Amino acid sequence: MKATNITLYSTNCPKCRVLISKLDNSQIMYNVCEDVTVMTDKGFTTVPRLDVDGEVLDFKQAVDWINERATK
Repeated sequence: MKATNITLYSTNCPKCRVLISKLDNSQIMYNVCEDVTVMTDKGFTTVPRLDVDGEVLDFKQAVDWINERATK
């Protein structure tokens, strides 16, 4: 099942750049939110976070999710 709405919450930190690279290399379409106020309002205390159709993934979960799609 393909995700229809993917948002990367990023402050352009090193881990954020890793996810950007992995998403781009896997040709996964996504939106980027760099608004710290939005992230704080969502309760995020760390970034990056990847929201996939309403399921928020931390860095490791996001890498695993991307890797699963890259091997298909």
